[in-house]
Amino acid sequence: MHTPRLLRLFASAVLTAGLATPVLAQTGWASAGKQGDFVIKNFTFGTGETLPELTLHYTTLGTPRRDAKGIVRNAVMILHGTGGTGRGFLSGSYAGELFGPGQLLDSAKYYIVLPDGIGHGGSSKPSNGLRARFPKYGYADMVAAQHRLLTEHLGVNHLRLIMGTSMGCMHGWVWGYSYPTFTDGLAPFACVPSQIAGRNRMIRTMAMDAIRNDPAWQNGEYTTQPPGLRSAQMMLYIMSSAPLVQQAQAPTRDKADSVIRAYLDGRMRVTDANDFLYQFDASRDYDPSKRVQEISTPALFINSADDQVNPPELGLAEQFAKQMPKTRFILLPITAETRGHGTHSLPRVWGKYLAEFLATLPER
Repeated sequence: MHTPRLLRLFASAVLTAGLATPVLAQTGWASAGKQGDFVIKNFTFGTGETLPELTLHYTTLGTPRRDAKGIVRNAVMILHGTGGTGRGFLSGSYAGELFGPGQLLDSAKYYIVLPDGIGHGGSSKPSNGLRARFPKYGYADMVAAQHRLLTEHLGVNHLRLIMGTSMGCMHGWVWGYSYPTFTDGLAPFACVPSQIAGRNRMIRTMAMDAIRNDPAWQNGEYTTQPPGLRSAQMMLYIMSSAPLVQQAQAPTRDKADSVIRAYLDGRMRVTDANDFLYQFDASRDYDPSKRVQEISTPALFINSADDQVNPPELGLAEQFAKQMPKTRFILLPITAETRGHGTHSLPRVWGKYLAEFLATLPER
């Protein structure tokens, strides 16, 4: 039987099929922050397509603080994963570990900015009406829009830190070479600064093809979600979860069947096929590998050994970290606390490293 408790338990330890850690309602944090929308007129995408109005939704906590020269010194932007939202960080396990009184990113001291990326959450996305006619956005577009949100709307001319999980981790590297002096530090978690290829790309391609090759998709003009979306969610679950966590959650055959079916049913209720396709296709232009040497911003780069999205045996993280002298790379060992790819959203696991990083991070 698919009980709500089962689904909550499952969601707390694995990632959504969009590679972003799901959020459980947490008293005090679920409704925290100030939400707003920034509308950019005639936004031009890298493909040459334009939108008359591009809306970026965001949440902020705290108040910006400027120095004598008018430079904002306490702003921290945190970027979500594929399929996630900025408010996804407002959970007890994330905000409750970082943003509270006396904690590492105490929102009484820091100005926390949590944007929804293009195509996600409350920002402009295909399911708002354009469907498959929505511009084909990429990571460069998403980062450019984030920069405009900060500078043109929120009045933030400098960041203390950019943190990012999964897709947000990849955006962090793009920020590093696109706006090299804008932030004091980078904290990208759960990615590698290179083109998505190999098994990672294969699974993404199969997931997208499962939707596009489903006759019910109708080139994006479906009236009910195509069954291929469920198949896509299946592949991405296997990609982003961790065997130890799955075994602990579902130690019997019947429990395993119940948990995974409840999870997939839940994902189908909240996922739109066109949004899903665009979110995963957006990574097509991501490849900072030839520009990592331009990244002069100090960085704390963390992956976990049980992350099957970024398998440690590939050695890619170490390879590229060596090309960035101001980058410290940490590979977290597998423990009872790690959650595969989803470890990126567990400050209790990596918080001590972030504390060390911030304590020695100079202002730029």
